[in-house]
Amino acid sequence: MIHISDLAVTKAIELMKEEGLNPSSHFIRLGAHEGGCHGYKYLFKFDEQKNENDQVFDHVQVKIVVDKESLEVLSGTKIDFEGGVNGSGFFFENPVATGTCGCGDSFSA
Repeated sequence: MIHISDLAVTKAIELMKEEGLNPSSHFIRLGAHEGGCHGYKYLFKFDEQKNENDQVFDHVQVKIVVDKESLEVLSGTKIDFEGGVNGSGFFFENPVATGTCGCGDSFSA
């Protein structure tokens, strides 16, 4: 299961609309790929193409799609959005991660 905060949903929909995308036909693609300084790097983008090995998580206003390979290291992840003086963006709380880099862009599992 992948969880997403109400604030992150609201911000994702706002960003989709700013990019001219339709939130009812697009979704959030979340993934984890080899890279970064800790082994895995997060992927977070808007997409409209589903693959046969994708797992779909329906939320009230948005869908999150994760490929089955990434789900092994992302299961239980919570997506949130934070904004402030030091910048804003989507953040991941990943219970599978055993370590992260200083900037939070990559993790080990």
